[in-house]
Order: sequence, then structure tokens, then C-alpha cells
Amino acid sequence: MPKKQPPNDAPAKKRVLIVDDHPIFRAGLTGLVNLEAELTVCGEANDATQAMHALEKLHPDLVLLDMSLPGKGGLELLKDIRALSPQTPVLIISMHDETLYAERVIKAGGRGYIMKQEGPEKIVQAIRKVLSGSISVSERIAAQILDAMSGGKGGASSSVSTLTDREFEVYRLLGQGKEPHEIARTLHLSIKTVDTHRAHIRQKLGLRNATELIHHATRWTAEQG
Repeated sequence: MPKKQPPNDAPAKKRVLIVDDHPIFRAGLTGLVNLEAELTVCGEANDATQAMHALEKLHPDLVLLDMSLPGKGGLELLKDIRALSPQTPVLIISMHDETLYAERVIKAGGRGYIMKQEGPEKIVQAIRKVLSGSISVSERIAAQILDAMSGGKGGASSSVSTLTDREFEVYRLLGQGKEPHEIARTLHLSIKTVDTHRAHIRQKLGLRNATELIHHATRWTAEQG
């Protein structure tokens, strides 16, 4: 008589989809996640199109999403993921400072934001926190979000917060000294579209011309540290 196999009472592993356009970093994240007994990487994607296909096919428990992707950026992809699968939590992992994007990510439906510079243990901790149903951001960002909700913010930062995510990307790059053709190339947009965004930004911020816009964006960027 064959021996009975012992029942497998171990809970199913939580399945993570990694979306990042850098193969080496993706491989590192995959190795990190797969080291955890309760986690497994179910798929990888390097752009928005691959990510949406993987989401429909694999039904992950969590999406680990980079902010900077070729074509459609992380913020826009986050909104697409939320529209297609609102029950799937998304944790953003990014090289960009959290003060620039974390609040926008949470407003767009993301469940957390962590910078790539953080150690492996903090990244795993953030994944676990989001999978448990909580939001994972630093204490500084949590306080910033609460302050914004209570109406505590004012001045230039408040005005900048009225920009759409794409307008904000254009504004941020202008503040870094990028020319319109460089912005178009970075964001995979036409020059005409960049010019349209610049016009909308000027209107929202009450600026009269392109020179005032550059000064405003440069000053704001400097204030962010």
C-alpha cells in the first residue's frame, strides 16, 4: 500500500507582479521576493502594455510598480490598473524622492510608495504591509498627506498640486532645466503636446509667459531640496 502524503496545510503564497523596465533591477527584486516563504513572483513586465496583459492573465495579489517606464508612466499605469482590477493593491517603487510623488500616488489609488534606495528589509516590509491591507508610506509623507487633507498647505505647493499628473511631470522637468524637446523625448510626447501642457500649467499657476513658468518651476524644484 502506498504511503499517504501528509496534508499540505501551508497557506498559498501571495503572488507579486513586478513592473520595471530595468532587467537587472527586476531580477534583483524577483530574487528578494522569492526568498520570502510566503511570497512568490508570478510574472514580470517592462512596460504598461506588458503589465496590463500580465494583470489580466495572472491575477496577482500585488503589483510592484516602477514610476518611470517607457511610454505610459507609472502614475498613468496605476490608474489603468485600478480601473481594470480595483481590488489589486499597487505598491510603487521608485528612484524619485517620495516628496515629489507619494501623495499623488496615494490619491490615484496606490497603496504605498517606497524608494529604490531603501534596504531589502524595508522593501519586503512595505510589501507585507500593503498585502495586509494597510498603506505603506514614510512618517514624513503620512504627515504631509494629513496636512494637505486638513488644508494646512498653502502657497506655491498648493498651486502645483492643482496640476494633472502629466502637467506635473512637464513642470518638474522644466524645473530641472530641460528644454521642451528633451521633455518630449523623456515623456514620449510630441513637442505640440508638451507646448499644450505648458500653456495649461501657466494658466493654472497664473503665470504670464514662458519665462515666468521657468522661474516658478526652477524655484519650486530648489525648494524641494
